[in-house]
Amino acid sequence: MPDDDSTGEEFLAEFLDDYFAESDEHLTAVRHILLELEPESGVAGISPAMLEELFRSFHSLKGLAGMVHLRQAELLSHHLESYLRRLREADGILAAAGVDALIAGTDLLEQVLAARRLGHEPPSIDGVTARLSALAEARAERPAGSVAPAPEPWIVRFAPSPDLVARGITVDRIRTRLREHGEITSATPRIDAAGGISFEFLVTGRLEPDAEIWRDQGVTIERPTPANEDTGDAAVTAAPGPLSGLAAPPSHFVRVDLARLDELMRLIGDLVITRARLADSLARVERHVPPVEWRAVQENSLAIDRHLRDLREGVVRVRMVPVGEIFRRMPFVVRDLASADKKVRLEIAGQDTEIDKFLIERMMDPILHLVRNAVSHGLETTAERRAAGKTDEGLLTLSAAAVGDTVVVEISDDGRGIDGVAVARRAREKGLSVPDGTLSNEELLDILCAPGFSTREAADLASGRGVGMAVVRNTVQQLGGTLTLDTVPGNGTRFAIELPLTLAISDAIIGTVGARTFAVPQSAVREVIEVDPHTVRSLENNEIVSHRGGVLPLVRLADVFGLESRPRRSLHVLVSGGSRGAVGVVFDRVVGQREIVVRAISDPLIRVPGVSGATDLGDGKVVLILDLPALAAGAGRSAAVRRAGGVVKAAARDVGGRS
Repeated sequence: MPDDDSTGEEFLAEFLDDYFAESDEHLTAVRHILLELEPESGVAGISPAMLEELFRSFHSLKGLAGMVHLRQAELLSHHLESYLRRLREADGILAAAGVDALIAGTDLLEQVLAARRLGHEPPSIDGVTARLSALAEARAERPAGSVAPAPEPWIVRFAPSPDLVARGITVDRIRTRLREHGEITSATPRIDAAGGISFEFLVTGRLEPDAEIWRDQGVTIERPTPANEDTGDAAVTAAPGPLSGLAAPPSHFVRVDLARLDELMRLIGDLVITRARLADSLARVERHVPPVEWRAVQENSLAIDRHLRDLREGVVRVRMVPVGEIFRRMPFVVRDLASADKKVRLEIAGQDTEIDKFLIERMMDPILHLVRNAVSHGLETTAERRAAGKTDEGLLTLSAAAVGDTVVVEISDDGRGIDGVAVARRAREKGLSVPDGTLSNEELLDILCAPGFSTREAADLASGRGVGMAVVRNTVQQLGGTLTLDTVPGNGTRFAIELPLTLAISDAIIGTVGARTFAVPQSAVREVIEVDPHTVRSLENNEIVSHRGGVLPLVRLADVFGLESRPRRSLHVLVSGGSRGAVGVVFDRVVGQREIVVRAISDPLIRVPGVSGATDLGDGKVVLILDLPALAAGAGRSAAVRRAGGVVKAAARDVGGRS
């Protein structure tokens, strides 16, 4: 988290390229609509849909400008948005003067952005904002004969303190009072050099800056410093200056619709399948081709393999974005949730770790929920931490790291941990099945992720609705990932999310059980071992084998899916899971490693626990992709997985007709 002004500038500078690209996109949409407006008899023909699109574009531009602290663009966008809001609330008729003002405002907004991009002094916005305010006031509904004074912009600063909080004066209360007097254009948290937090609001309304009640509540109010005080007869268009007609420098970024990248990835997937079929065909004709000629064919085949892999990796890199897109939003979430009696320090690591854009969008809500849970449930109040011999400030850590073809995201805190006894008691009250004895971390996670389960009696602003953890786990599993929990009462909690880098194409290990062929994502396999059947031992209806100085539980796919096995002199075992929860999944034979195209199984009628998708190895036959972590966990404790064997063959046939 940035703790001084210089760090804050570096922190925001990382967003500027994306900010300019997205702003250009919104301004292009605005110009397209303005060009379609054709004033006739002083009235422009604008449809409600066009009016709504303009409103949304300027609203987005205002929010984006606020994120990068570009105050002139934020204020100008706010005035454009306010005029359109008044227009929408009134008769919806746009006069020619209004079209002129919108065009002038858009031109000036582009000049402000160009000035920021080039590091020049921004032009004055006072003339255009004054005209927009006058047009907006003219549209406002007032009682006959009344004259409403024009609202003015104000800068309001509030610095919370323990004394103010004790009197019930919080930032939420100040925000509510300000809304009673006007409209809050922006709200920005500030951190001074000493680490103190204050809040700065830009308010357009009618305030009394010298009122005693404001000073008594720790609020200071002042007028913003205008770029030009003489705005009484300001013209609609910006005055010509060094930035007039200034073209923005070329951008080195291209914004591409994610759907286009999805289509490109699909085409590459088809190439991978076609390449596999070509390899099978070449293998069949190899014995009919003289060795001298075959060498040239083989070299060309290997070159195609290399080029196809480079193409696939290149497209995957285009889809990759830093996980920091999620992490950098969390400091503001933590500040909102922290209170005077609960201090929180957020540490972020690995925010440059890259992951597929699709996964980033899907993981925003799960990570947000885990962060809110950590602050609400996990971290203690200052008094509780002192009583436990801890520092006053709770530590919340967000980290991400790439491990092979996977990304591991961890959310941990040094709070009170999870009380397994209390969770079990609460679960029994809700009628959930709870194992006897002390709950393991895995069993504890199952209860916490049960639909409708919550440890809170009533919902608050942060948590307690009983839907979050179930959604978190379901989302992670739908993305082909795993969610694990590690908690120690009194010492904290750690949630770990392991996700594949991308979902479309991946390397996989191919294995067989009887006549059936399966694919396992290489990222889910820790190692491949060969086991002598005579070394396998039975313990309480489970099979185990000695491995690396410990014991490795075995799960036979033939038993899980009800397939006829073809015994060999040795068992081929894929080891999955961490060092403490490793499980070996037994195949008759491991064939090798292949690049596969992942086809997700979305039809709930044919989805089977332990099967995450399907693929084609080039021979036209459907090969099911196994979810080893879910399969290993389910085989040990879920009757649903053991009953799934009867459906696997039907699922394979159905997928063959649908994928």
